[in-house]
Amino acid sequence: MKEFTLNMLSRAEAVKGQGVLSAYEEELELVTGRLDRLQGDEHDFHLNVLVNSKTVGDITHIHTVNPEFYVQVPFLKMKSIVVGSVHFLPETVDQSLKLPEAFRKAFYGYLIQFYKSMDHLVTVNPCFIPKIEAHGIDPQRVTYIPNYVSSSRFFPADLQKKRELRVRYGLDPDRFTVVCAGQLQTRKGVADFAKLAAQRPQMQFVWAGDFSFGSISDGHREIEQLVKEHPDNLRFTGLIEREKMAEIYQMGDVMLLPSYDELFPMTVLEAMSCGIPILLRDLDLYKVILDGYYLAASDDREFLNQLDRLKTEPDYYAQAMAKAKCGNDFYGQEHVLSMWRRFYHQMLEESIRRQEE
Repeated sequence: MKEFTLNMLSRAEAVKGQGVLSAYEEELELVTGRLDRLQGDEHDFHLNVLVNSKTVGDITHIHTVNPEFYVQVPFLKMKSIVVGSVHFLPETVDQSLKLPEAFRKAFYGYLIQFYKSMDHLVTVNPCFIPKIEAHGIDPQRVTYIPNYVSSSRFFPADLQKKRELRVRYGLDPDRFTVVCAGQLQTRKGVADFAKLAAQRPQMQFVWAGDFSFGSISDGHREIEQLVKEHPDNLRFTGLIEREKMAEIYQMGDVMLLPSYDELFPMTVLEAMSCGIPILLRDLDLYKVILDGYYLAASDDREFLNQLDRLKTEPDYYAQAMAKAKCGNDFYGQEHVLSMWRRFYHQMLEESIRRQEE
């Protein structure tokens, strides 16, 4: 069996509490030691996974857009196929961060040039491909592979465990519990979440996450005030380490994400893996990747109606749980792993051809 190398380059750990870090960690865990050639192919080989190695791999996969990686690309391309992960574009950054105008223009120009310098790109949502193309990048160089979470890290809890977790987090053990996780930004719908809590005092609401990018987070001043002054039945936990994030979903009865824009939120996969229903804003981008796996609402009135039904109608709740389970099954380990195998094998074949030229 021939041995080849895949070098993962990332500085995602520099910012805690962001989906980029979670997605990177999950992919790394998923593929490490599992990239043998698919059965039935002509020649056997194995891809050894390296992390931030100085060794030039046969494939280099860059997960974050750090300049230290960008300056290496011309050198890497002499011996390697270079793959980049697309976690955001200028239009999505605009909805997350408030950047000084001069820096904003320079950064956006750099970001697109970074993506254009890659041999291939990977995105977690196919609806993002036309947006990438609009920036002058050939869509044939872009591959869709969804996010994934490990069932050994995120798994359901029984009723007794739910009650124990609620007590541990200072909540009523018997109260219907609505949970959400994500950065504190305007686009995430934090203010909407608080309004829903105010209108359903018989329920309790929990938001896990903080200002991962500090004062440049969109809506920082307003949300900071909301964190200080909010309904009594709403709890902001601050940043929760990933090792304990499963507890947030496990103690919940439903995961409600009122975000106005996403790519493929890891929080949805995490919550599905923990066995609770998913309630999302009715956005087109979800229909491509999550159709049939979640409940949708277009405004506060519909969100409240869905919450009321989930709380009072056992059959409806069971149906919603079944939807989430189907989603968890679809985005399970073997399905996503097979997509990464095919992709990396294709990249390796291109790398071998490049080295032979």
